[in-house]
Amino acid sequence: MNKQRKIIVTHALPYANAPLHLGHILESVQTDIWVRFQKQIGNECLFFCADDTHGTPVMLKANEMGIKPEVLVKKVREDHMKTYKIYNIDFTNYHSTHSEENKEISEKIYNAA
Repeated sequence: MNKQRKIIVTHALPYANAPLHLGHILESVQTDIWVRFQKQIGNECLFFCADDTHGTPVMLKANEMGIKPEVLVKKVREDHMKTYKIYNIDFTNYHSTHSEENKEISEKIYNAA
């Protein structure tokens, strides 16, 4: 009998500047299928993803809309979560790169290097 594997999975983080497009959904569905398969064969598999809130696309879109990037990020996150729910994508955790948890963990990793 094979030993249970512990697997952490993610895929490319979508920018928090617009609704998800077909490419995002395709990648999410493919990854979700693989994660579900791993669980069915007895592996522990965690599926993490987040909105990528850093970078020029978010800043430019917020500026175009006349709102702060944080407001855009919140609106887009809500839209992304609704879309993922429609497609039954089952993340262990879906978050944002603009969070205190991300900041804390990133600093720990950087400072440990």
